[in-house]
Amino acid sequence: MKISKIYYILLLFCFIGFTALGQNRNSADENTLFTIRGSVSEKETNKPYKNVEILVNGGRYVTTSFDGSFDIKAKIGDELIIKHPDFETIYYVIKSDERINIKVEDVTQSDSRGRDKGDFKRFNQMIDSADVYLKKDAEKSVKFIGDALNVNTSNVQNAEAYGLLGDIYMHWKQFDLAISAYKISLQNLETASVKLKLSKGYLNNGDFEMSLSSYKLLDEKNLSNYEKTVWYEGIGDAYVKLKDFTKAVKAYEDGLKVAQKHLIAPKVTDLNSKIAQVYSAQGSTNKAKSYFSNSLNLAENENKKRAVEEQVKVAEFNNLNADYEGEIVLRKQAIEGIKDIERDSIISNDSPLTSQKQNYKIGNALILQNKNDDAIPYLEKSRKEAGEKEDLVVEKDATRKLSEALFRKGDTKEGLAMIKNYENIVDELYAKKEQEISQAARFSRNIAEQQNRITSLESDRALSKSTYELTQERNKSQQFIIYSLIGGLVLLLITGYLMFKYIKQQRLANNLLALKSLRSQMNPHFIFNALNSVNTFIATNDERTANKYLSDFSQLMRAVLENSEEDFIPLKKEIELLNLYTKLEHFRFQDKFDYAINVDDTIDVEEFQIPPMLLQPYIENAVWHGLRYKKEKGHLHIHIQPKSAAEITITISDDGIGRTRSKALKTDHQKKQNSKGMNNIKKRVAILNEMYKDKVDVAIADFQELEDAGTKVIVTLKKD
Repeated sequence: MKISKIYYILLLFCFIGFTALGQNRNSADENTLFTIRGSVSEKETNKPYKNVEILVNGGRYVTTSFDGSFDIKAKIGDELIIKHPDFETIYYVIKSDERINIKVEDVTQSDSRGRDKGDFKRFNQMIDSADVYLKKDAEKSVKFIGDALNVNTSNVQNAEAYGLLGDIYMHWKQFDLAISAYKISLQNLETASVKLKLSKGYLNNGDFEMSLSSYKLLDEKNLSNYEKTVWYEGIGDAYVKLKDFTKAVKAYEDGLKVAQKHLIAPKVTDLNSKIAQVYSAQGSTNKAKSYFSNSLNLAENENKKRAVEEQVKVAEFNNLNADYEGEIVLRKQAIEGIKDIERDSIISNDSPLTSQKQNYKIGNALILQNKNDDAIPYLEKSRKEAGEKEDLVVEKDATRKLSEALFRKGDTKEGLAMIKNYENIVDELYAKKEQEISQAARFSRNIAEQQNRITSLESDRALSKSTYELTQERNKSQQFIIYSLIGGLVLLLITGYLMFKYIKQQRLANNLLALKSLRSQMNPHFIFNALNSVNTFIATNDERTANKYLSDFSQLMRAVLENSEEDFIPLKKEIELLNLYTKLEHFRFQDKFDYAINVDDTIDVEEFQIPPMLLQPYIENAVWHGLRYKKEKGHLHIHIQPKSAAEITITISDDGIGRTRSKALKTDHQKKQNSKGMNNIKKRVAILNEMYKDKVDVAIADFQELEDAGTKVIVTLKKD
């Protein structure tokens, strides 16, 4: 009986203990932060929503990723605020740590009547593709934006498309185009995020006053906590550019307060760093050090790349203040961090976060301390790394600084060798810069073509919208039906006429642009080889011959440049150009061929017009790919003779090795270059014939039925 009582008492104590434990656990759960995982998607289509703002009433903030998902720290009882321009703000109270799925109704659905659901799908596919290629391929990304706008879209979708177009142009530093895109986006739908981007666009484009005005037009009350920090930061950036450092610090400090209050960690780091930079610019070194110390510590708690960025910034600050030891320590830490970053990603040579740049700057800091022996290994390492990564700029600077250190050390021989290397690198860098300029020009042309397409779509959309609104207004009353029909018919006719005129103008503009591009592509081999010939004459002390050759060459170049803007020039001028060009080629290959240019006396060379430098590529091919490889001396003949009262033929014939044997001797690169040159001529002739009604005809055949078959080119030219 006693055992039985003791047993019941023990059970009672256990029950009380477990009950208390459960109450304590529930109490703990209510105050414990969980990682809440969730997603936001459209109710009808389940389309995920990216860039949705998720805020917790305690101040934490995230945005949804491309698949609509998000992770945020919260506790039971917290209220989530879900915000996005496409739907009404949603408030959700956390009840547990289970995953939550937010379903929203897209405001575009209210504007979807009469439009196929497939339009939304196609639009989203195009927008997602544009986003994927944003940082990889500007042309492709802009093309996808054009395809998206070609779908029957709503104002909200137009705003999204043009907002993304602005982001593309901002990334590729086309700031004027970005500003235009953001403005069109805001015309369709006003959002705080795009207004902030527009203000940033003005800043990057160098219009600092306009940027500041644009920032100040924003209402702080309509901004999320994250947007407020970006807003204050942007105002501070504008004041920095305007050299008003006091107001810049005030703006940065206001932004820092918001970021600290709402735990926006990345912006806390950024703003500490920017305040430090302003104090540094003002000469307040101690204040700058304090803020840089904060930013360094905060960056360490983010990611490796952000930490390295801040180390490099502070190292630059130390360099400015002659704290070379502190600079070297930070740059060594940065190098270790860069190694970790490069395991997962590739760092561009344009980035300041490259080990070759940091090693170079360590070497420079040691030289400034007169530690030349210590500097040499770092400069050599920088030079080696830059060479491996084809970073010619750093390789050039490191080589120059290394030669300086070697001379100071007294190693004159090695120093001279480095100077020679430096000169070679400078030549290579110059050539690379020329290529980059050419690539940049081509990039701008391609972007302009895509932008013209989008501009055309926008014009069409504006016209269609205008027509729709006019029709809707007139259909309100039956008594105006007849007027609506007449008005619509007239508007259709005008639209057709304007579109026909616009297409004709566009075609003409495109043809003129193509002609200008093709005219600018005079064979670079000739220029390169001509300059090599001058170099050879100088090297052999044949200064007189070099001067004579260079004088003739400059005369030819001047004539080519004078005619570069013309579609046609008098035949007389073209003959003068051919005389000059053939004379120069004969000057270089006197032992390979003789030439003659014969013009029939009955031809009035002033009456006929010919595209400038049309015949030069054929003469070049005859010399370089036919006569140059001939064993004995060859002949080049250019005959200009009448065909009829309104036509002449220009025959370029040579007795060289012929096209078949020449092709067998060429390398793959030469075949590609020759093919490209001939294609350019064909394109040019085709465009001119389209514009001027078959004015030029070109035929190519073998000259003779011998081993050295030669080549004969017959150009038929019509009188205007």
